Amino acid sequence: MSTMKTSTDELLVFVTVIDAGSITAAAEKLEQTVSGVSRALTRLEKQLGVALILRTTRRLQLTEEGELFLDRARTILAALADAEEAVTRHRERPSGRLRVDAATPFMLHCIVPHVAAFADAYPEIELELTNNERIVDLLEQRVDIAIRIGTLQDSTLHARSLGTSRLRIVASPGYLAAHGTPRSVAALREHRLIGFTAPAHLNGWPLRLAAGDETHTAAKTQATEPGYTIAPALLASSGETIRQLALAGSGIACLSDFLTTADREAGRLVTVVDDALIESRQPIHAVYYRSAALAARVQCFLAFIGGRLQLDA
Repeated sequence: MSTMKTSTDELLVFVTVIDAGSITAAAEKLEQTVSGVSRALTRLEKQLGVALILRTTRRLQLTEEGELFLDRARTILAALADAEEAVTRHRERPSGRLRVDAATPFMLHCIVPHVAAFADAYPEIELELTNNERIVDLLEQRVDIAIRIGTLQDSTLHARSLGTSRLRIVASPGYLAAHGTPRSVAALREHRLIGFTAPAHLNGWPLRLAAGDETHTAAKTQATEPGYTIAPALLASSGETIRQLALAGSGIACLSDFLTTADREAGRLVTVVDDALIESRQPIHAVYYRSAALAARVQCFLAFIGGRLQLDA
């Protein structure tokens, strides 16, 4: 197999000499020495085995072979410029696969509604969505971005805040019509309460109990701590399952606004014991490993989703 003798640098020198009108002008344009440009031309002609330019004291003149080679050289250099531009555009325009993991409720209520718009904005990114109710190992599960709800543990991961979401105690009008509306935290003991199978702290509801209540398990004034640990009559592993149970009239639940805002606005769920509610907000973060190869995809996804989510700042 034959090998190419001529380099693109030599082609560029040749074309620039012709366009500039002299070796001196070409050297200035290329920011090279006159002797360096002259040597490049000589080397090119030696490799091709023909004279390309007739040099006189007054001007340069292309030979017949030089005319033929000039057209081909321009074509090659133009194709190379186009290829470089295409690669640059590809690098600057995010593309490739992006794996995003989130708990089922957040995925369904906060990611899925925006996927079509994201695909329109970034058609070259291939989204792969996974649901996990537990914290996943990004490397082990081959996840690029994971959405974490709650306080972040110490980690080597990079994190970007997507906002916060307030917790409220909710039930369906049907359940309350059948079982009555609790007017105090103590009255919740007479109702069916829906809780999480794990982690246990999710069954600590942000409620302020009356003084002397023996079930008080946390400081009443701490908005970041649960005030009432429930004894659930019904347990589920997913917030979305708990939401569906509440909508079906199965009991009273403590759920985040990102899950229930639409239901409350439509009257499908209503809040209870509001007077005792401690304002408690769940922080929501996107976590990821910093990677140059993934940076464009990760950043554009986070910017896009962050700009569309209806979360509290």
